[in-house]
Amino acid sequence: MERRTYSPKKGEVTREWYVVDAEGQTLGRLASVIAQTLRGKHKPVFAPHMDMGDFVIVVNAEKVAVTGQKETQKHYYRHSNYPGGFKAIPLREVRAKHPERILEAAVRGMLPRGALGEQQLRKLKLYVGPNHPHAAQNPRELPV
Repeated sequence: MERRTYSPKKGEVTREWYVVDAEGQTLGRLASVIAQTLRGKHKPVFAPHMDMGDFVIVVNAEKVAVTGQKETQKHYYRHSNYPGGFKAIPLREVRAKHPERILEAAVRGMLPRGALGEQQLRKLKLYVGPNHPHAAQNPRELPV
């Protein structure tokens, strides 16, 4: 009897929709659960080279919690590729201007680099406030 390794096909992937309320959740712990769901690691047919994941809707993204002194000491860095173009923006300023980017950056760092990771990140829907426009998909609560 010959045994072969099962490899899922693109057409066999079934995608669920999940919703999670970020209010009071710790940033890193929530981001790791979201990243695993986006990758599909919770499914028995997980394949690391394919996008097996589900859609995740996050509401109240601005109310995600950080521990310790991260509100003032954690910085987000970027560079314009011009001399003197380095910027370090503290978390509290990012929370004031674009609060959904905090959770997006944390999840992005936990996904693969390249085209596969970008494809998985597109399944993440972040919303400031308690409302989202995806009621037609009947999202289930994501166990966190």
